Amino acid sequence: MKELGKITHTDFDEIFTNKLGYKRKEVATGASFGIDVSVIDLPNNMAMALTSDPLSLIPTLGLQESAWLSVHLMANDMATTGFAPMYGQFVLNLPPALTTDDFKIYWNYIHQFCADIKLTITGGHTGSIEGQNSTIAGGGTMITVAEKNKILVSKNANEGDVILVTKQCAISSVAILAMSFPNTVKTKLGNEIYNDACELFYKTSSLQDALTAVQLNETNNIVTAMHDVTEGGVLGAVYEMAIASGNGVLIEDNKMPISNTQQEVCNLFSLNPRNCIGAGSMVITVKKGFEEKLIALLKERNIQCSAIGEMVNNVKGMNSIDINGEVKPLIYLNKDPYWDAFFTALKNNWN
Repeated sequence: MKELGKITHTDFDEIFTNKLGYKRKEVATGASFGIDVSVIDLPNNMAMALTSDPLSLIPTLGLQESAWLSVHLMANDMATTGFAPMYGQFVLNLPPALTTDDFKIYWNYIHQFCADIKLTITGGHTGSIEGQNSTIAGGGTMITVAEKNKILVSKNANEGDVILVTKQCAISSVAILAMSFPNTVKTKLGNEIYNDACELFYKTSSLQDALTAVQLNETNNIVTAMHDVTEGGVLGAVYEMAIASGNGVLIEDNKMPISNTQQEVCNLFSLNPRNCIGAGSMVITVKKGFEEKLIALLKERNIQCSAIGEMVNNVKGMNSIDINGEVKPLIYLNKDPYWDAFFTALKNNWN
């Protein structure tokens, strides 16, 4: 808990295990490390999925961009079920310095982005909090209702499944760093890299990735699990999915999708694009033999997808094969390096 970012696996187990209130038998999937949603059984073979996330309010990005992140990073979690969110609750703890006019602008974007994905805002709480100077403006919960046997969760990945990732690594890290320190990125890397990085911002939604992927499940259960890429990057998401499903993994580093823009920006900020925040990508597991079919389906929607490894028996552990062919342990970073990169740039007066 002393580190910035999400709680670690060890702390999660120590703090929350057997301390989650009253146990209800209808909770099919409850709070667990590496799982994006909770699932509650309903009558008639239906179920309700819920997910919660912080809301963003980042002055260096802008009100529209902050609203986009607030809506879509939460929607990405729900997308891992194979369904879009239907209802949303928003709790806003706003800084007193935020004017009413600016809040109206921010909320209008929240409304529009929710309407675009057919999500109804059903309530929440709104207030100003003295001392609130964080880029986190509160939190939200999204809910959907669907057929129980069609809802996916990350714990359902199986030994032998092929692991795929959509789009590219470090999408959100690269976009936000470029937009937060535009002059530095332009000066050191040039306008073309800067513009390419900024264009990544509105690719930070993985909802269409997920909804497209589960089309393969209309006749057979081919897609077994999904996990969106947030802190810890693609490698962190793979690790969390393995923990949740009780599997080991074998990842091939040279198959990780990294463009020149991602590599250049990450090099500038001393980051490895494989393990820094990468919202917009979705890690997907499919039954072996169907990976090319999924890649082709996503390509039809102009969504890049790459096979990067497979789930293995947990006794084999979690490993990656580096570009030299050497097998090394897959290291899970308890603190995403993005945070140090961002605050180091601020400290060094990058602009």
